[in-house]
Amino acid sequence: MNSKHQYIDLYRTNAEAIDSGSAPALNRLRPQAAAALEATDFPVRGAEGYERTDVNAMFGPDYGVNIHRLDIPADIAASWRCDVPNMSTLLGVVANDAFIPSASLESRLPEGVIFTSLRRAALEYPELVANAYGSTAPLTDSMVALNTMLAQDGVFIRIPRGCRMSRPLQLVNIFSAPTPMLAPRRVLVVMEEGSEAQLLVCDHTQDCNRSYLSSEVVEIIMGENARLDYYCIEESSAMTSRHSQLFARQESGSVLMVNSSTLTAGNTRNDFTVTVNGKGCDTRLSGMVIASDGMHVDNSVNMLHLAPKCHSDQLFKYVAGGKASCAFQGRILVSEEAPFTDAYQTCRSVLASPEARMHAKPQLEIYNDEVKCSHGATTGQLDADALFYMRTRGIPEAEARTMLMQAFMADVIETVRMDGLRDRLRHLVEKRFAGKDASCSECHASCRERHTDPNND
Repeated sequence: MNSKHQYIDLYRTNAEAIDSGSAPALNRLRPQAAAALEATDFPVRGAEGYERTDVNAMFGPDYGVNIHRLDIPADIAASWRCDVPNMSTLLGVVANDAFIPSASLESRLPEGVIFTSLRRAALEYPELVANAYGSTAPLTDSMVALNTMLAQDGVFIRIPRGCRMSRPLQLVNIFSAPTPMLAPRRVLVVMEEGSEAQLLVCDHTQDCNRSYLSSEVVEIIMGENARLDYYCIEESSAMTSRHSQLFARQESGSVLMVNSSTLTAGNTRNDFTVTVNGKGCDTRLSGMVIASDGMHVDNSVNMLHLAPKCHSDQLFKYVAGGKASCAFQGRILVSEEAPFTDAYQTCRSVLASPEARMHAKPQLEIYNDEVKCSHGATTGQLDADALFYMRTRGIPEAEARTMLMQAFMADVIETVRMDGLRDRLRHLVEKRFAGKDASCSECHASCRERHTDPNND
């Protein structure tokens, strides 16, 4: 039995309660989403032609869903300490599936900037939300349909025309529920013409002894000449599963940078779909994965060039140890209407143990002759010559391996354009490879379970 049916039944039985806990601008898509979900199935392992996440199995367990909007206790005060050192951010928290702003957030936002609950925004700015919600995330995708059917709240960010944010926005997602829980999380970002912003999203789990599942859909709408840096760092637990989809639409002259880091997790699947609709756009997608024990991390990129004179660059790197399994699928499509496109894709992986697995599937689909495109994927072990050289200089093998793996991740970290965040990522990666708790010592939102050093798996 496909696990989708338990969620369709949940919606059919509780449709009135689900609608009452949300807003009309969000409720209007629920019946369509339920019908779309009934007409399709969840992805299963290997269905895309390589070893991807079995989403049907991921969503199979009977997780609770907070459809009655109960107040679930969470250590919100600890989450305020999740500010990355040496950075001053405007901070909000999603506790399980409810947005909670910091006490002074609204008073510190520039005029016209909105960073608030999606439900609240849908009530206060119904036309603005209705025009954007669901405009980039298609209901024909079964996982989008599931999220749209169940999501009652989320996060809404709007940067008005011409506004250039001097301080980054930060969103901390935390799991802290007394029972196993599915949290349908939704993020809607509207970057109006000529606006600029940076957004940092951090995923944490406070209770490492509970099973949690995040169903996340992020929609980003980039107006002409808008600029957005979107960073995501996952530091969750071995019992936390995450299914995250990001859909972005770029208009002429817009610049989008997405950087995703998975440092600790259980079972994670991240899908990135970027549609370039206007000429002269720039898109940078990068990510790094450090997987150990029995972690599974799966990244997929669908880069759609539909307009001329645009540039995109993808760089993903993995280090897998223990019995970790990882996957990467990267697709670049260049349409007939997109001459003079420059599009590049690179995936490089290191297997730090004999039992680790990596599956990579790079793809190019080009329907125009006037382009510059390349793609490639490599999987191997640490450079034996470099390791031997370092050991002849008196560096112990474990330390030499750690240093080489840190150097391997350096160019992904260098894509980060926030100085404080870039420095912090270097520190977290160093601790992670050393087998220490990779979580920020100042942030008590993260659980304190120990993750194994990939060197020693």
